[in-house]
Parts: sequence; structure tokens; C-alpha cells
Amino acid sequence: MRFTKIQIIVFIALLAAVFFIPFLGKVHLFDWDEINFAECSREMIKTGDYSRVYINFKPFWEKPPMFFWMQSTAMKIFGVNEFAARFPNAVCGIITLIVIFICGTRIYDKKFGVLWALAFGGSLFPNMYFKSGIIDPWFNLFTFLSLYNFILYHWSRNGFDMKGLNKKPLRYVVWSGVFMGLAMMTKGQVALMVFLMAAGVYFVYNRFRFYFNWWHALLFLIITTVVCGAWYGYETIKDGPWFITSFLKYQWRLFTTHDADQKGFWGYHYVVLLIGCFPASLLAIPSFFKTNYTSKYDKDFKKWMQILFWVVTILFTIVQSRIIHYSSMAWFPLTFLAAYTIYKWDTKQLAYKKYVGTFIAILGGIIAVLVLAVPYLAMSIKKLVPYVDDKFAQANMEADVHWSGWEGVVGVLMIISIILGIRLLKKNDFQKAAWVLFGGTAIMIFLTSAIIVPKVEQYSQAAAIDFFEQRQGENCYVTTLGYYSYAPLFYTHKEKPTNPNSYDEQWLLTGPIDKPTYFVTRVDRMDKYKQYTDLKELYRKNGFVFLKRDPQIK
Repeated sequence: MRFTKIQIIVFIALLAAVFFIPFLGKVHLFDWDEINFAECSREMIKTGDYSRVYINFKPFWEKPPMFFWMQSTAMKIFGVNEFAARFPNAVCGIITLIVIFICGTRIYDKKFGVLWALAFGGSLFPNMYFKSGIIDPWFNLFTFLSLYNFILYHWSRNGFDMKGLNKKPLRYVVWSGVFMGLAMMTKGQVALMVFLMAAGVYFVYNRFRFYFNWWHALLFLIITTVVCGAWYGYETIKDGPWFITSFLKYQWRLFTTHDADQKGFWGYHYVVLLIGCFPASLLAIPSFFKTNYTSKYDKDFKKWMQILFWVVTILFTIVQSRIIHYSSMAWFPLTFLAAYTIYKWDTKQLAYKKYVGTFIAILGGIIAVLVLAVPYLAMSIKKLVPYVDDKFAQANMEADVHWSGWEGVVGVLMIISIILGIRLLKKNDFQKAAWVLFGGTAIMIFLTSAIIVPKVEQYSQAAAIDFFEQRQGENCYVTTLGYYSYAPLFYTHKEKPTNPNSYDEQWLLTGPIDKPTYFVTRVDRMDKYKQYTDLKELYRKNGFVFLKRDPQIK
């Protein structure tokens, strides 16, 4: 039975909704980024200021407001909670899979479109991030759409023989500029940097022949500027340039330096993509080499995707900070190349490479065994405490979490899908193999988020967040000592401070406080605060120490 394009889109949307929306609120938001961004959105609602981003009710110039507009809208609908904070990315996941299906169908056919959507939705990190509350999924989508429309502009202007390419080049330029403006409104000028670097590398690949019109390039920049002006310009006119200047300085510092906990080796992002994009990362390998091409645009789009992959990975290898989601833009070309491999195998334009199945068995087996081992290690975790040197980790491991052992079925299902998928690859039944491998991975992530992650969280931050939630509605100050966390802000539903001294940790510890003050620290950092005799220890749990200081009665 042949399905129409609309029917497939509806099916993809429903399937994506089933995988991305359930259990969004099952686990607390995680420090730093998830809680940080959710708190920015909450404060946007509290202050009623939607043109400027705040954290702890102070200007936060690290990010533009686009994503926070989405989150704050969701919070107005669903309330201030984890589900609302993550809902925009679930929507992004649905839209992303539809977009790449449409793109794949337009360039090749419906079969390719399905394979690309399957590869993106059925790989580890691409799937997981649609269940998160961070900025990158929307940023990546807008950046990709800008580049995609620019590619269509190039094809339309230079007479590529693609069916359906009947719009004037100017139209593609406009859309490319609109999406670039949205990308920059979401995360900043790094979107334009990636775009220009990819376009520049293609210019070199094209033997320095100008494949674009300079007036069209100027129009692209004008439209990008106009869209960005919805915030950049308005903010500058309203409050002067200091906020935008601080934002640009921060972006430059992020590019040239790193924080102490964000340093990594030069190949960091390649390892992250290899593991995090399983199984697409392994299936993509044959497409990095020469293949048979059926048309000029077939070869050209593949070249664009290869260029995008190398630009992103090399750029963020140069960047000093090593953060997992920095290279997430590479998920688009990597999943495209995985779909491309399967498509070429299926159409007999490329011979099946046995080493791909071997690599899938090795890496997939390791991932599945690790997932399988989690509940069994957890059931004996207290026996491992004497072998751990870290005092905080030891206390984390003492958490009272019930494991039945049945949670390991998630890893078993993963193993089964890998075995079946490899057998289907050997039989040259490539489409079924794709459904089994990507579908099995998606199901594993779905079950892990529902069954395993909530229990794992009990060992880390759950005790502290439970304490913060208990302070909601109480007229008090709440902060952390010896470590930084955004959790006290979001989970106490902190109101805008009326006493500026409350930002001063020393005042909270020794000054004439006007409200009860609660402190949370870690067991391995408690000794530093024993000198403060006014601090009363309430209790300890899972590595955290909970303290209180009462105001002095006059």
C-alpha cells in the first residue's frame, strides 16, 4: 500500500508525539542549563519584561530571548513545571522530523525522507534532546533551515535539474534570511558564523566560482538584521547598548576561553558524536567516501552536508569550552549521511559494508550492556561505597532507592534490536534493518526516561530539590553554600528580592537577616561552614546538608 505525503507527515507527527511528549515532567530539571533556562522563563513571567532576560532577577546577557518566549508561553498554558519547560523541545522534535522528511522527499523521494526522519528520531542524543529543556534543538533547526533554503537558492539560480524547484531564487534568499534571524534570536551570532563558514568552504570547493549574487547576499543580511532587530534593535533603543554589548562580549569569551569544568581533549566532539548519535554515526561512515550519484543535486547536497559536518566539528574543536551540545548542529548532516548510506544500499548504488554491522554490534552492545547493568549495580551500590574515595559520592550512593531488577529489560530490548538489525543488514533487507535499529534505540530511550532516569536522579539532586520545593510560599531566603545551583531559584518559586543584601552570601551567614534563611551544602564542603555558630543543622540526606539560620529577636 502506497501512502501519500500528507499521510506520512501525519504518521510522523503522531509517532514523534508519542515518543517525545510522555514523561516530560517525570524527572526534575537538571542543573545547569535546564534549570537556568526554565528560571529565565519563569522570571520573564514574574517581571512581565519580555524584551530582556533575567536570572535571579538580574540581567542575564548570555542568551537572546527567543527560546524563553517559547518556554514562558508553555508555562502560561501548563504552569511553572518541568513539563512546560521541556514542552517546546517536544514540539521542536515533531517539527524537525517533519521538516527533514519534507527535505529528504524533495531532494530524493519519500523513502529517503522517511529514512532521514527515522535516523534523526532514532539516534541517542537527537532523540533525548527533544525531551530536554535546553535551547539547542530550536537553534539547530533554524540554522539548518537557513542553510537549506540557501542551497535551494543556489540550485535555482544556477540551473540545477531538480524537479519542483520552480520558485524564484529571491524567495529562497528571503526564507534563508528569516530563519537565520530566528537562529540568531535563539542563541546568537554563532548561527551566522556556521552558515558563513559552510558557504565559504563550498566556495573553495566550487573552485572560487561565485555561485551567488552579491545583491542577494546583501538582501540575506538585511533580512537577517531586520528579524534580529525585533530584539537587538528594540533592546538597544529602549535601554542603550550595554546589554547587547555584554552579550557579544560573553559570546567572544565563550569562544576563546573555557571554564574549569568545560575543558576536554581535542577529539571530544568526535567521541560525543560517535556515541551520542548511535546508530546513525556508524551507518554514516560509508557516505563520507565516494559513492555513485544519480544527479547533480544528489552529489551537491551530500557535499553540503559533509561540509556542514566538518565545519561544525572543527569549529567547536577550536572553541575552548567542551560542552556536549556545542556540536549538536552536526546531527543534521550525520543523520542525513546515515540515511544516505541505507538509501544507496537499498537502491544498489552502494555495496553493503560488513564493517558497519561489526561496529554496530560492538558499540551498540556496550551501550546495551551498560543500560542492562544499571539496575543490578544499583541493587548492590551500597556495597561499593567503601571503594569510593569521594565523600559526596559515597553519601549519594546511600540513597534509599528501590530497584527490582526488571528495569534491565530496557537493555535486553536494545540487545534484541541490535541482533535483529544486524541480521537484516546481512540479508540486505536495509529498510527493515533501519526500522529495527532506529526504532529499537528510540524505544530504549523512551523506556529509560520513564523507568531508569527517575531512579538514577534520586542519587544526585532529588534530595536538594525536594527541600527547595518545600520552601515554596514560605517567607524566607534559600541559597546554596560551597557550590552553585539554579535550583533554589526555580524550585522555591523565588520572588523578586526587596532587600538587596539578600544577594550577599556573607550577609546571609552573619548579617542582621530579616527572614529565616535556609542553606544547602554538600557533606564534603560542610567543614568550611562549621565556624558559623548561628547555623542550625536540620538534617542530612543523600550527600546534602540542610541548614537554617533564624533572624535575631530584638
